[in-house]
Amino acid sequence: MKQANLAPAPVSSSARQTKRFGFGFGPRFFLLVTLGVLWAVPAFWDLRFLFVMAAWDFCALMAWGVDLGRLPRPQQLVLERSWNGVPSLSNPVEVVIQLRNLSSASIECWVLEDIPKMLRSEPPQVEIKAPARESGSASYTLLPVQRGKNRVGAAYLRYQSSARFAERWARADLGQEIQVFPDLEEARRHNMFLLRARQIELEQRLIRRRGTGREFESLREYHQGDEFRNICWTATARRGKHVTKLYQVERSQAVWLVMDAGRLLRARVGKLTKLDLAVNAALSLAQVALYSGDRVGVLVYGRTIQQRVSLGRGLPHLRTILESLAEAREEAAEADHLRAAATLLQLQRQRSLIVWVTDLADTSMTPEVVESASQILAKHLLLFTVIAQTDLQALAAQYPEDPEHMFEVAAAQELVHRREMLIGRIRTRGALALEVSPGRLTTALVSQYLEVKERNLI
Repeated sequence: MKQANLAPAPVSSSARQTKRFGFGFGPRFFLLVTLGVLWAVPAFWDLRFLFVMAAWDFCALMAWGVDLGRLPRPQQLVLERSWNGVPSLSNPVEVVIQLRNLSSASIECWVLEDIPKMLRSEPPQVEIKAPARESGSASYTLLPVQRGKNRVGAAYLRYQSSARFAERWARADLGQEIQVFPDLEEARRHNMFLLRARQIELEQRLIRRRGTGREFESLREYHQGDEFRNICWTATARRGKHVTKLYQVERSQAVWLVMDAGRLLRARVGKLTKLDLAVNAALSLAQVALYSGDRVGVLVYGRTIQQRVSLGRGLPHLRTILESLAEAREEAAEADHLRAAATLLQLQRQRSLIVWVTDLADTSMTPEVVESASQILAKHLLLFTVIAQTDLQALAAQYPEDPEHMFEVAAAQELVHRREMLIGRIRTRGALALEVSPGRLTTALVSQYLEVKERNLI
């Protein structure tokens, strides 16, 4: 997918006055007024110096008035905001501000942007020099820390001439809603998997396996031993003899990406939450699966179903998946895994690959997600992926230094052992169960998917 199609559209607007008196005094006016106060010192001996001070201040005020009259009106300034990239999670994106000066006076302008904290910790301010009847530009960088839609507000201008006696204030309505996508750079870094997926697809086209699949391959005359359900009766009627349908193993399978958005996925790994990591991995996997010719669907759930994208293929469908993943949100409550499993079984009745990314609660009871996964296994191939708690594993691997530390290590070892037992239980029921460190989540999911495709496990 071309990232240029995902970048927000440029917006432009003529400036307008912000207040009833949209002007003020520049730094040189205050400098002159300050110097004029010095005439009050000799006024202690001769009062005529007070008239000199008044004349000085009057000249400063006249200079201010002349400079203010030379400054362009707000309507003579046109501001445009454009994006030199796609806003995606944890990736810097450059924003360009262009000022078009339609007046006959050169100005120096300071532009303050109304940017939400999810895009930048502090509001950006840039300085632009715009000659008479020409344009000037400046840029700043945003670093999104949260996916989803964000509202970028207006831009506020403060501009002066080269004399700097006066200044004007204005506002340009550049408000727009932008979409922050998952980490697109991570998906680009996994292009090697796309090459491997293409290789597997070509190999399967050359093999053209016939078997128990239900994808139509060709027709031939009926041979003794062929199943009656495979007889093509329309072709039999035309030819006057029995004709059998031949099937091959399906090359285009259904792949569902199921992501838990409950409280366990709110845990942070560095600056990102576990759900952010799961969304980034799901985007990379969806790109590889669609490139391989498979149909991909998405299900994000918490207490209710947050996002649901039906099976599809092609670049427009990838765009739909991308926008859906961008809107996935962590919830404070425990996710309803049984509802997610029931919804998935209702949506997908034929055998497919289910990639389920979740985490396991540290309880003495069997987590609900394990029971939900067992329901899926009856019909589908399940790739059950748990995001590992690396800090817990590191603590369990330590050697106790004192009695208090010993209890902490023992508790960590017990939790790690319990997680291993639960994953082993899911694996013995026929699932492909993994516990993956957060940094290897994308690589592990895509590698496992390619292995499933290569071995024709679906």
